[in-house]
Amino acid sequence: MELSWEIIGSLFLVASVAGFIDAIAGGGGMLTVPALLAAGIPPAQTLATNKLQSTFGSFSAALYFVRNGLVQLKTMRIAIACTFSGSLMGAGLVQVMDAGVLTNLIPVLLFAIALYFLFVPSTTTGSGEPKLSEWGFALTVGMGVGFYDGFFGPGTGSLFTVCFVLIAQLGIVEATARTKVLNFTSNLAALLLFIMAGLPIWEVGLAMAVGGFLGARMGAKVVVTRGRQFIRPMVVLVSMTMAVKLMLDQNPQWLDKHFWVNNSALWWADLVSYVQSAWV
Repeated sequence: MELSWEIIGSLFLVASVAGFIDAIAGGGGMLTVPALLAAGIPPAQTLATNKLQSTFGSFSAALYFVRNGLVQLKTMRIAIACTFSGSLMGAGLVQVMDAGVLTNLIPVLLFAIALYFLFVPSTTTGSGEPKLSEWGFALTVGMGVGFYDGFFGPGTGSLFTVCFVLIAQLGIVEATARTKVLNFTSNLAALLLFIMAGLPIWEVGLAMAVGGFLGARMGAKVVVTRGRQFIRPMVVLVSMTMAVKLMLDQNPQWLDKHFWVNNSALWWADLVSYVQSAWV
């Protein structure tokens, strides 16, 4: 499909902002997917094109973290392999199954993640004893969250981060750095299947990839320089926003004022009826 240079330029800017946010707390797809759909791109090609640009963004952030010594790739080889395998399975399965179960479950998980980072004191500094072995973490978290990213996707970064903090007992900065390595891994695996299916729109995806790459590099720098004081509030904000957006996507009637007026009347009538029956 043909898109004007103005639209492609706008998508470049959206991807830049999304890459910045995604490098810090995940959730960049909240901006890029609606933007691609608004540009008139069909849903299947939107998901594939978004995966193309987000792969470059996550690579940019991961590369920055590796070069700054926050991640040692040799210590993540097993997790990378398991995440890649899980994402391949998820991306393959989503083509034949409905993701409805996950769309109902993930907002609850995102709210829980946001509440954890909001209320639990920041006591983890990376010196705690991991609750799972390297293999155990890779097979459960790496493969499980990787499968989820290939199958559905929203909130993957938040899920990886909270698992690194709670299970691997890492500090928030190191957890974020490792998250981007596995995020890139799962993005790449799913992208390969989308490419085999011929779905990405390359001129759009590559233009957005440049923006996402630059934005993610700036976001990764903020993680290194600002650290914990910036990441925690961003994770809370992004997780809450994603949860609300997913719930509204599933229940569009909530945006209709008549829904609340009509149902409030029914709820009030039920309450009056209950009180009357209890009184009698």
